[in-house]
Amino acid sequence: MNILFRFGDLRNLSFAHPTNGNSQFSYPSYFSSRFVDAFYQGNCSMFHIMCQHMRFQLTEVEKVMPRDTFYFTILRNPVSQMESSFSYYKSIGVFSKAKSLEDFLHNASRYYEIKGLSRSYAKNLMTFDLGLNPDGILSTKQFQLNWRTVETVFDLVLITDYFDESLVLLKDALCWTLEDVASFPLNTRTNSTKKNLSEETQDMIKSWNALDWQLYIYFNHSFWNRVEIYGRKRMQREVEELRKLRANISMTCLEGEVDPANLQDKSLKPYQSGIARILGYNLKPGLGPADKLLCQRMVTPELQYTHLLVQKQKQSKYYCVEKKEPVTKNL
Repeated sequence: MNILFRFGDLRNLSFAHPTNGNSQFSYPSYFSSRFVDAFYQGNCSMFHIMCQHMRFQLTEVEKVMPRDTFYFTILRNPVSQMESSFSYYKSIGVFSKAKSLEDFLHNASRYYEIKGLSRSYAKNLMTFDLGLNPDGILSTKQFQLNWRTVETVFDLVLITDYFDESLVLLKDALCWTLEDVASFPLNTRTNSTKKNLSEETQDMIKSWNALDWQLYIYFNHSFWNRVEIYGRKRMQREVEELRKLRANISMTCLEGEVDPANLQDKSLKPYQSGIARILGYNLKPGLGPADKLLCQRMVTPELQYTHLLVQKQKQSKYYCVEKKEPVTKNL
């Protein structure tokens, strides 16, 4: 999200923001065009970028975004994702009464409610966010239907576990540069709030999140097929260049990654949730104006950056994207 924010910010592109200063599009409800600030059907209030949290619904997104919109998403290994979710959303209803992740998994029928408001965080989170049924039938036919649906809608599916390779593919697909996708890890937890999982717990997570696991396996395979087409040696070379670029920017910008209590600039404190401790960054003192602005933007958390962009957009005219008839994609 920070990459997309910075790309649009530098070029004065318009963002589809949630209404009322929210950071999410009325999640966990399905996305609706009425959740977008300053969007009115029938006029020219379309946008260049939409990247904030939603439960995806293509027909509604197409009302807001131009016909030639590039759709991409990112998947994560469901095992590490659920370990992270339990930590981050521990105060949320579905996890709040569980003593541990293992306790939740062993007693899921007690804690998990299909109609519960916080269920999206607890089972097949990616399936849910993609607009599919997280409580769907576990069958080969259903797995294949989910794969085809995602492939039909999204031009590119990235993999969090191979983030640098993903950024190279994204850069190539959008005709961007390595500088455009250079970034620092954000929303990272302290090691003290991370937990090593036994093989038994990992297997339970895969079983509980079977729809997500099947999505991940399928698109992890298609991801590496895409890397093969891109060229393994070419990919290795560009990943090395990206990491060198990140290291150089880090040397310019950062004193280090720190616990939120040790942040020098409290305005850059990440949102804290559950039992997770989300790290932030201290910038080096004495940066010149241009470097300071770049460095600040690269470490600005989601909520603060959203506020900056909303204020900027309110103070300027909307950059209108030509209204075109939406394309109906066969799912």
